[in-house]
Amino acid sequence: MSKTDTSEQQEALGDAGAQLSTAPQEDTAIGGPALGVIGWVRWFWRQLTSMRVALILLFMLSLGAVPGSLIPQNSADELKVRAFKDAHETLTPLYEKLQFFDVYSSVWFSAIYILLFVSLIGCIVPRSWQFVGQLRSRPPGAPRRLDRLPAHTTWRTEAEPEQVRAAALAVLKGRRFRAHPVGNAVAAEKGYLREAGNLAFHVALIVMLVAFAWGQLFKSEGGKLIVEGDGFSNTLTQYDDFKSGSQFGTDELTPFSFTLDSFTGTYQKDGPQRGTPRTFEAAVRYSQGGADKKAVIRVNEPLEVGDSKVYLIAHGYAPVVTVKDGRGKTVFHGAVPLLPIDNNITSTGAIKVMDGYRDKNGKKEQLGFKAFFVPTFAGEGKGTMFSQFPALGFPVMALTGFHGDLRVNSGLPQNVYQLDTTKMKQFKIEEGTGVAQRMLPGETMTLPDGAGSITFEKDIKEWASFQISQQPGNGLALTGAIAAIAGLTGSLFIQRRRVWVRAVRGEDGVTVVEMAGLGRSESAKLPEELGDLALALTAEAPPTAPAPESAEEPAHGPAEEPAEDPVPSGEADK
Repeated sequence: MSKTDTSEQQEALGDAGAQLSTAPQEDTAIGGPALGVIGWVRWFWRQLTSMRVALILLFMLSLGAVPGSLIPQNSADELKVRAFKDAHETLTPLYEKLQFFDVYSSVWFSAIYILLFVSLIGCIVPRSWQFVGQLRSRPPGAPRRLDRLPAHTTWRTEAEPEQVRAAALAVLKGRRFRAHPVGNAVAAEKGYLREAGNLAFHVALIVMLVAFAWGQLFKSEGGKLIVEGDGFSNTLTQYDDFKSGSQFGTDELTPFSFTLDSFTGTYQKDGPQRGTPRTFEAAVRYSQGGADKKAVIRVNEPLEVGDSKVYLIAHGYAPVVTVKDGRGKTVFHGAVPLLPIDNNITSTGAIKVMDGYRDKNGKKEQLGFKAFFVPTFAGEGKGTMFSQFPALGFPVMALTGFHGDLRVNSGLPQNVYQLDTTKMKQFKIEEGTGVAQRMLPGETMTLPDGAGSITFEKDIKEWASFQISQQPGNGLALTGAIAAIAGLTGSLFIQRRRVWVRAVRGEDGVTVVEMAGLGRSESAKLPEELGDLALALTAEAPPTAPAPESAEEPAHGPAEEPAEDPVPSGEADK
């Protein structure tokens, strides 16, 4: 459409084409403001609170979250961050300067987040007030030239103009239009839910931003590995690892405890999906406020206790071993959790005997064993061992023994699944490879020089790893997401449109009826809807009178409405 056509359409529509949306007017002036510091501040505020900038900031926020998904984060797993730094010594200094290991608490991510929050609020508040004003106002009167509108129809009838306008008012209200008579015409409007949906969508974005911030500030999250028969109490000292938001207090932990009675895992035994888990559940007994209850925790089916949720995230095996010294005294007996390293639960770990052991001379020492466990043994004759199925089909454990100082009292943190052998000597054994021995359940490995023995008991327990979390913003975020989808659906599929019906007496005394419609955007549904309305109206005002042969254009009523700058029907929100 040319500029001439647009200006003519605006002049013809007047108030009828204005306020079809709450989109703010663009400032198209070239050059910056000439009002000094205050002018620049006002210009910056107008730019920040425009919907265009809000969308740019939303895109930047999504783009900024990408490094947080690809690069290990200190807030999630410090061990993975340390391993990443060791493996990428060149990239590490750059990533540290860009705060890529702490993306969600970085200065640049926080700046984008806050600017987006301010932009949405500054954009939505004035549009909301404008929309409320539109709801309280009435549809504007008909423009002078209804035949200039995209959808238009006219006919002549013997019915009186007052009768036609009354019938039009009834038909439009029956179709749920807001309608009222204005001069010699009836003005009606429909589709306000489009703007309501648009505003609801952007309000929902603010709700989700608030929920995300609230959740990050007041959340708590910790992990705990529990062997069958052992329990957990929701206190800070019971966690294997624990992280929380800056505003979370440990006194806000939900008071409860639970015991892992048993873990059940079954797997596909044949076919292309052999080894795929089929059953993955933990039977627990939990207590809150003195009442004991039973529950089963499955993947994606957490146990909910108060504000806390207990998720099942992993499992493995914990062989039971017994260690005796040279005099036959038991110095260690218990289940030792081992960490899986593949899908068939081939596992590794460490057995540490820190107290109570003495060598053949009565000298206090510490023992350590590197353990390698497979639930279903394979690799015989190939110089190696591996698991060919995750269930306990043919369990075998290989042990390598050490004696000396475990360095557990050095003050340095240690991984409980790894053995520090810097101050230890390795046992030389007669069986196996000379340094390690494979053992079946029930077998015993005798240590050399009367150092004692270690027995792989027939009882093999299973362990489960749980994540206990409190996320106070989840419900609010879900509500915001649902509202955003509903609002977006309304703004996409509901059309804001206006309809006018003018009925005036022509020069020959016959009533001339004009009907026209105008929408925010061009749509094939508007002419169809106008045709249905015209068909319903002709039941009360049938087109019985032919048009005069000399008439070159339809008769028009008096130009009662002023011509103002309207918003063209095709203009969309920013």
